[in-house]
This record gives sequence, structure tokens and C-alpha cells, in this order.
Amino acid sequence: MIEARLWKPLKDGLLQCRLCNHYCMIKPGERGQCGVRENRDGTLYSLNYGKVAAVNLDPVEKKPLYHFQPGSMTYSFATMGCNLACTFCQNWSLSQPPRTGAPIRGQETTPEELVAEAVRLDAASISYTYSEPTIFFELMQDTARLAHEQGLKNIMVSNGFMSRECLEALGSDIDAINVDLKCFTEEFYKDISGARLGPVLDNLKRIKHELKWWLEVTTLLIPGKNDSPEELDRLTDFLANEIGTDTPWHISRFHPDYQMTDAPPTSGDSLETAYAMGKAKGLEYVYIGNMPGSNRQDTVCPGCGRELINRTGFSARVQGLRDGKCQACGRTIHGVDLG
Repeated sequence: MIEARLWKPLKDGLLQCRLCNHYCMIKPGERGQCGVRENRDGTLYSLNYGKVAAVNLDPVEKKPLYHFQPGSMTYSFATMGCNLACTFCQNWSLSQPPRTGAPIRGQETTPEELVAEAVRLDAASISYTYSEPTIFFELMQDTARLAHEQGLKNIMVSNGFMSRECLEALGSDIDAINVDLKCFTEEFYKDISGARLGPVLDNLKRIKHELKWWLEVTTLLIPGKNDSPEELDRLTDFLANEIGTDTPWHISRFHPDYQMTDAPPTSGDSLETAYAMGKAKGLEYVYIGNMPGSNRQDTVCPGCGRELINRTGFSARVQGLRDGKCQACGRTIHGVDLG
């Protein structure tokens, strides 16, 4: 347990957490919505610092990041906790227990140990993932700075609901991020995720145009919840016009989990419809994930259509790129360290 960052004291022991867009007002002895930040006698403490509850060496494609060091391995870890309450969460046993007051479990680990292990395993990067990395901000920030000193890149996989102060504090510590854009209605965010759409959209624009981290966006397509043509039309308009047609969009297949068992798995036709809509809006890189047998995981040149990166599962083979350009037509392919 360490003193948290990004908060301010108020009167009579009350304080405000400034880490995410909930801006929780926390009374002495109570915790914020995430369940991992507690007011103790007027000081905010991070209860999950160093308590690593999940760790793996993953292909970077699993994040998913398809245009950031393809084919590389990323040392990935998380603590317990999340600032959202998605009823369809597929990592709910990791993310949700602290919100209900359950113990915050994990192996005591230091940033130095995490970075040393990433170097030992010859990872190209460290990923803050599995749960929501915003809520283990202090551990992420300390680890990211040490990682850069060792020549490693830093990746966030996030719901995008962090505060502006959080993004500014991270600044150049982060190199790439995949943000879950869960839907394009305030109702979904409020009723199903316990959050708001507006701050996520603002953060996407800030990440892309101000911070200039490498950005990829994922949308889990849930039948009857966020897959109407009208909603997808607005979502793809936003990506094309406000974020940029060079931003990869991953459309992921839903399967029933946690508290949302009434919706069926996403059909192949629904995924293909969303894919076609994204391409029609001019998005250059659209992918379908979590759908066995789909051929929408390969990167093809937006100019000539040549296959440039072939993907099978989470493995990637770069075959048509040289110095970030298509070998056939010379078109620049957007990304970082593409080969």
C-alpha cells in the first residue's frame, strides 16, 4: 500500500480522486468505485500497488495491436480491479471483486522485478492489460519509466475512461494503447458499463491528436445491444472523421459471460456487416477478432490490396513490407516498427 497519486483533499477529511472520469468523492474509511483506492484519515492510498494478480508473456497481437511491433512478444500483467462494471466482462474474476469489497489478492512484486523479468524473457514491450490499468496507475507509471530506461516499449489496454490528468501524467511514458470503444450510446455506457461515452470519445481524440500514442480501437459487438446499423453508422463516422482513417479498428465477437448470458454469440454475418461499414467509411485497417475461420485478420495494403502481414491465431508473419511500406506499390502503412 502506498499513497495514491492524482487526488486532492477537501474539507473534513473528504477527498476527491482525480484518476478517472468518475472523480469519486471519498469519505474517510471508504473506497472509490474501483474498490482499490481508499481514504485513510484524509489521505488516499492505492491498495493494489505491487499486487500482481495476472502475468504472462503474450504475442502483441493478443492485445490486440496489429500495427505495433507485429510478431513481437509483450510482457503483460495486471492487478485486480476496474473502474467500470460491465455486465459482460470476460475477465470479471480479476476485475470485479474489489468493487464488492472482496480482498485484493496478488503476488507482491516491484516495478524493478517486473522490468527485469521482461528483459530476461526478451520481450519487446510491457503491457498493462487484463484488468483496467488506470486503477493500478502508480504501479504502471513506475514500471513504465523503468521499462523505457531498458529500451522496452509500454502498452496500455484500456476502457479509455481515465481522467485528463491521468493521460497528462503518463505523457511520454506510454507508446501504444488499444481502447475499448464499447458502443456509441450513452444509455449502454450508463446501464451496462456504469460509465459515460463522452469522456471516452474525448480521450480517444486526445490520445490520437495530442499525445500521439499509437492507437488502435476495439469494439465488442453484442447482438441486440450495440450492433444496430444506426449505431454502427455513428461509430464508424466518428472513427473516420474524428480519429482518422489510419486508425485500426478491431471488431470482436461476443460470447455470453458474467452477468450477460441472455445475448447469443455474435454471428459471422453481423461481424461482416460491421466490417463492410467500416471499410465503406474509408477506414484503412479493419479486423475481425475472436472468430475462428475468419480471414479478416490479415493486413492488406489499402492501395494495391497485397497481403502484407499474415496472421494465424495470435502469430504474425510480415511478408510484404519494407521500411514500413508496401513492397508492391510503395504505399506507407501506418504503424510502429512494422518491418
